[in-house]
Amino acid sequence: MNTKKITDRTERKKLKRAARHKAPAKPKRGSGVARGSLKRKLRKMAQGTRKR
Repeated sequence: MNTKKITDRTERKKLKRAARHKAPAKPKRGSGVARGSLKRKLRKMAQGTRKR
């Protein structure tokens, strides 16, 4: 949700919380699945830069 235009902090927070509540639940990781499997993967990275 883009809330850059809203300057009031409490109003922005209220909108973000409402959007988060409305959004579908994120998938849970299974018991036999690697911990980092739900992370976004990187295609190719330049050497010497941070991954995330």
